Amino acid sequence: MRFDLIMSDNVEKYIKRKVYKSTSSRIAQKFVDAGLEKIRACINCGTCTGGCPSGRRTAYRTRSAIRRALTGDESVLKDIDIWLCSTCYYCYERCPRNIPVTDMIIKLRNIAVEEGHILDSHFVLANKIFYETGHGVPATGDNNKQWRDLRESIGLPPLPPTVHMHPEAVKECQELMKSVGFRDLMDNVERKKLQQKEEAEKNKEG
Repeated sequence: MRFDLIMSDNVEKYIKRKVYKSTSSRIAQKFVDAGLEKIRACINCGTCTGGCPSGRRTAYRTRSAIRRALTGDESVLKDIDIWLCSTCYYCYERCPRNIPVTDMIIKLRNIAVEEGHILDSHFVLANKIFYETGHGVPATGDNNKQWRDLRESIGLPPLPPTVHMHPEAVKECQELMKSVGFRDLMDNVERKKLQQKEEAEKNKEG
């Protein structure tokens, strides 16, 4: 018998590997449905985590988030770390399997939002500020004078040529958001967040 085969047999007796027999999970299937089936090509090499600028300064670990999604660990949807990705695409540039890692994280966030797991600050930004003004960072109002001053300091008009200059277009933007399902999504998130709050209060009482 060949020596390398003998060694292989002996090694297998002492080394226990955690083997994932399947990468099928509810979350992974949503990636596949969205055309991101390449997530299954991940070899867990850690290149994405090793080169991540956000990971150097926070607890965010790209590889961990992808692996948890692959293996069906739905707690990843509640993890604040998935919101620490800056979407710089550096992980995608370095991935040896050419996996669109950043797009995976964005999809993971989308799934989390669909299930009501979104940071309060992000929810207020999307549900109130963006929907009501058409801007993520409005420049109108007394509280936002700093943005107008900043624009003027570099030679720009105080208000951008968007709904700020054409406030009548806000209604059109809102109709567009309704037609693509954004308004329904936000209403659904609000209901789920309320349910989560009620469940948490019941658990405290119990």
